[in-house]
Amino acid sequence: MSATLPPFFDPARAGDWSYRPDLDALRAVAERWRGEVETVGGGRTDLLLIDLQRDFCLPEGALYVGGRSGRGAVEDTARIAAFIHRNLGALSRIVPTFDTHTPLQIFHRSFWIDADGRPPEPFTVITEEMLAGGTLRPSPGVLALLPPDVAAEGPAWVERQLLHYVRSLARQGRNALIVWPDHCLIGSEGHAMPGLVQEARLFHAALRGAPTPVIIKGDDPWSESYSAFAPEVPDRWDGGRLVQPQDDSALLELLRADRIVVAGQAASHCVRWSVDDLLDRMRALDPALPGRVTVLRDCMSAVVGLDAEGRPIPALDFTPQAEDAFARWAELGVHIVESTTPMSDWPR
Repeated sequence: MSATLPPFFDPARAGDWSYRPDLDALRAVAERWRGEVETVGGGRTDLLLIDLQRDFCLPEGALYVGGRSGRGAVEDTARIAAFIHRNLGALSRIVPTFDTHTPLQIFHRSFWIDADGRPPEPFTVITEEMLAGGTLRPSPGVLALLPPDVAAEGPAWVERQLLHYVRSLARQGRNALIVWPDHCLIGSEGHAMPGLVQEARLFHAALRGAPTPVIIKGDDPWSESYSAFAPEVPDRWDGGRLVQPQDDSALLELLRADRIVVAGQAASHCVRWSVDDLLDRMRALDPALPGRVTVLRDCMSAVVGLDAEGRPIPALDFTPQAEDAFARWAELGVHIVESTTPMSDWPR
């Protein structure tokens, strides 16, 4: 295992939207390093990178995760890339998830109109009372998304489905439905990884000859998908399933790893729900399996809205939810560590 950072690594690029790694140059360095990096035995270690995308990780992004400091995701990105480079011989696979959206989805402005026909402002929390009272209603384009067997029922079916959706979120203790800024639109620059993490991921693949699987999530218009492994509300108000289930093959392959290391954005949302779903599946198989999971606490930040003076807005500060998640996971046997702690010193 190499503790030496490669010559091309520059942590100052963590906040650079325009940075693009040179794959040919990475291959050339990988050729020189291949005989010098010791592959660590003891089973397979997968690094699960949750939604490390420019729209979340860079200040120019549509939904930047700055944390309470305002620098959260930028600093996390530098630490994640450094962690990969320091542990090239120990990481068997790097598995990123990609939040993947289009404008006409339940959490985007295009899906909704108010009484005057205008879309709601970003960060609007949609409540049952708003839907029942007509403060917000689905935009006309939503009708094109209806399943064929209910298309004739039109707006009435959609309205009942949306009421079912917000009620289901409340009943399950999930996050309230929020209108987020359009983010991670497929085909956009914001959908891509920040260059520094993409560079580390590609260098690892070139050096180790390792597979580079990805998990696509969040592309169904009828549900949020904070978790990489399941939508928030998959069912229809009248029974049956509305949202196609997430392909289980990626999750099942992760479960074959001897250790799963987790980093990504945001600690309060997509990391939180993804790890919860992963642990639920593990515990159903064997209550001891969560001990295979290690969370890099300093490689993720919570969603925090800041006011004009840079102070957290209490209603938009999700740091407590992230802290609660860390505590719950630790009680289940998950190891919570700092990325700078050598992997050889981690609990087994």
